[in-house]
Amino acid sequence: MRRDKQEAQAQFNRRTFMVGAGGVAVFAGIGAQLYNLQILQQDEYSVLSDNNQFSFRIQLPTRGRILDRFGETIAENRDSYRIYLIREQAGDPIVALDRLARYMPIAEARRERVLRDLARVPRFQPVTVAEGVDWETFSRVNLHLPELPGVMPDVGEVRTYPMPAAFAHIAGYVQSAPPEIAGDDPLLRHPAFRVGRAGVEIARDAELRGAAGSLKVEVNAFGRVIRELPDQSQPAQPGQDVALTIDAEVQRYATERLGTQSASVVAVDVHTGEIVVMASTPSFDPNLFVLGIPSREFSDLNENPLRPLFNKATNGLYAPASTVKGLMSLAALRHNVVRENERVSCRGSVQLGNRRFHCWRPEGHGAVNMHEAIKGSCDVYFYEVASRLGIERIRETALEMGLGQLFDVGIPMLSQAGGLFPSPQWKRARTGQSWTMGDTYNVGIGQGAVLASPLQLAVMTARMATGRAVEPTLYPRTRTREFAPLDFSEEHLLAVHNAHVGVVHEPGGTSYWSLGGLGIEGVRMAGKTGTSQVYSISAEERARGVRDQDDLPWRLRNHGLFICYAPAEAPRYALALVVEHGGGGSRSAAQPARDILREIVLRDPAGRSGIIAARHAPIQLAQES
Repeated sequence: MRRDKQEAQAQFNRRTFMVGAGGVAVFAGIGAQLYNLQILQQDEYSVLSDNNQFSFRIQLPTRGRILDRFGETIAENRDSYRIYLIREQAGDPIVALDRLARYMPIAEARRERVLRDLARVPRFQPVTVAEGVDWETFSRVNLHLPELPGVMPDVGEVRTYPMPAAFAHIAGYVQSAPPEIAGDDPLLRHPAFRVGRAGVEIARDAELRGAAGSLKVEVNAFGRVIRELPDQSQPAQPGQDVALTIDAEVQRYATERLGTQSASVVAVDVHTGEIVVMASTPSFDPNLFVLGIPSREFSDLNENPLRPLFNKATNGLYAPASTVKGLMSLAALRHNVVRENERVSCRGSVQLGNRRFHCWRPEGHGAVNMHEAIKGSCDVYFYEVASRLGIERIRETALEMGLGQLFDVGIPMLSQAGGLFPSPQWKRARTGQSWTMGDTYNVGIGQGAVLASPLQLAVMTARMATGRAVEPTLYPRTRTREFAPLDFSEEHLLAVHNAHVGVVHEPGGTSYWSLGGLGIEGVRMAGKTGTSQVYSISAEERARGVRDQDDLPWRLRNHGLFICYAPAEAPRYALALVVEHGGGGSRSAAQPARDILREIVLRDPAGRSGIIAARHAPIQLAQES
């Protein structure tokens, strides 16, 4: 019995020793680890502790404004209330959204998008739940913030366009940077940051964007901000303002004057090349794109037959029709194939082989010289001019005058169409057929395969008005621009100029009865109508009687064109306007072109009195900038 008690006591002592030794070892290990953490690795963990206590938040820069030539705002920024969710702090995102939904409405489609975005981005990156929320909702979320881990209300800025319809195609719009552009740049990946996606916004994005800053904040264990430390922060650098040459008041007027028509207009200062007006109608609201346009609204815009998303002023291509007859006359005079007073008989048509080419006036114009042919827009006269010139000399002059050319106006080249002025080589490559005299006839009256944009037509008009190679731009010239003179004599330029004045101010001019002048006492204008056929009139239809434009479906009606410049005696502004399916130049394009040009002249910075005084001065066809 005694022996058993001794063995049990010994066993107990051994176990007690083992437990005690284990406890000593454990405490020794803990002590060693505490010594390692608190003494040996103190510096490292102090840094980590500071990093948990303090963090840097990116400061978004204020985007620069876009201004018109007089400093009026075209694009600016306004305050926007946003709600973000950070997955790292929120835990289960579904639960976090359920909590947030108690204090603000979250549509099912938005909820699904937020969950998709949270799964796609790093856990620490905020994802936008709502943007542009009202003050009441924003205040309610802030009030219950302690119950909403991971939710981050924020006051930021959002891009806004105060004159949306007038400047949609010029200013463009901003949107979130797509992944292929954003890359790993934390600024571009921020959900509230926007980059230019069209127009001036993308062309001058680097200047408008600015540079990000950083804000140091102290946070608690839950990641909530306790205080900001601005003295240890780096402020964001705001973007630069960008000024345009556009006159906002006239731009608004032009947009309203064209109304709901599918139309476009471009006006250029012929001294500097500065674009004063560049409008395309109908337009759209770029503000819809900033926060993300609903798919239904985008489809409505995209499927609209009047193409509101399409910038017709730079990308629209149309047969220039009779607006090229001044160009044709300059080419003929330069190459001495027609004398200014030589008369060509027009009986309403001319036979070429087995095909008859018609004049717009069935009874013909009679025997006309160059002045009368431009004034009355006689097609037969210019068939004859075209046949004497030949396509190569016509094309050479057309390219020299700006047709078929791209211009670096200050928006992406993808937003500009180059047009087409055909050649025999082009036709053979395109169709495998040889060039014919009939092709030359068509080109001679601006039809056939010839295509030009309103921008190109405005440049052509400016070059005819000045005799210089005017280059257009949307940004003010930093210094006086002296454009190179074109290879036309003063005498020939004056002859074509006088004919263009006759179009508006002389009986028989194609816009004489519809316009009656510029509407400013003592100031004359020069102009030229154009009617671009959309479909070919067959011989059978011509024999039955050509249908009136109003009897045709809208898409089969002729385009109406008008080019003009003023003041006639001292050209300063050139303008080109196109009305799609307007029925004709004199009936649809001449009056709105005249009205817009009048507004430009009246707002000329030199003052109305200076312009009116020019009526007594001789024409200055090659005036220096």
